[in-house]
Amino acid sequence: MSGGLKPPKLGATNFKVKAPKGGKPTGTLVGNKISTLRDDLKRLQSSIEIENNDLQAVRSKSNSNSKTYHDRVAVMRSKLQLGTTPGNPMMVEAWNAAQEQLEKVNDDIGEMNSLSSRVAADASMSAYLLDATRASFGISGAVDEDHQQLEVLEDEVSQTVVLIERLLTELSDDIRRQSNYVANERNQLNTLALAIKNGEFFGPSLASTAYNVSSVKPPNVTSSKTGLNRGRPLVIIRFNQPNVNYEQALYTAVNKVLQNQPNATFDLVAVSSVNGGTAKAALNANETRRNAQNVLRSLVDMGLPPGRVSLSATSSSSGNEVRLYLR
Repeated sequence: MSGGLKPPKLGATNFKVKAPKGGKPTGTLVGNKISTLRDDLKRLQSSIEIENNDLQAVRSKSNSNSKTYHDRVAVMRSKLQLGTTPGNPMMVEAWNAAQEQLEKVNDDIGEMNSLSSRVAADASMSAYLLDATRASFGISGAVDEDHQQLEVLEDEVSQTVVLIERLLTELSDDIRRQSNYVANERNQLNTLALAIKNGEFFGPSLASTAYNVSSVKPPNVTSSKTGLNRGRPLVIIRFNQPNVNYEQALYTAVNKVLQNQPNATFDLVAVSSVNGGTAKAALNANETRRNAQNVLRSLVDMGLPPGRVSLSATSSSSGNEVRLYLR
């Protein structure tokens, strides 16, 4: 059974700047301005070189941290698919290590955001340099050599502007991919925590299916064979014995619905028995509500957003049970 997303592929461009060409001093006011602008461009390009080196370093580190995390989760998932004891301390330790590793990936995103701010500042500087270079053509007292050097400088600054824009765009894409990955994997870890508690793996987080609308199949909720008709429960959990093992059946039913209807919402109903008199009925109602709340927590642990489920209660002449309906 497949798990979470594979670590995203980050950008691979190595952003190398081309140093500006030198020019002979002309002794004019414009010539002095060109010299100042050229020095500003050199400083800007030095800053870009540092940022590019930092980008390559954080990419390498993030790729390594993501792979280590993914490998650890894969080992846990394989063990759970084979079956293990509920609350296995070795699995708990492995889960804690995976969570710690995922936080390292999240820290890498923080470094990328900080780097993005620095690159954005350089982007503003490059835009200023380009405007200043173009404005220098209008300064009086220039000689032909000044304008020739300005044309070369304008081209060099323009190339630098484009390079910075590409760097910033690719860095933003890296941040977006990694942020989505970390958010998804946090849901996966919650699902794994529930699986470790029960000693078996249900499947990937329901959040992965609930938000994956890119490959939605046409909904089919009318066939009586599917059990998805409105008014017909998807799942009935009868609490007629201690420690009812309902999670796998619950996960399978909800996951099947979300495969067809990623935006589906559900009604969770606590049904209590009215048999046995008023006092017994009141006890049944309280017990069934607690059971329904436990089922709701299980759904959330499986990755289903809490806002997708409404909780209500009713009574019946049948036994105590919790029913899940497709709204």
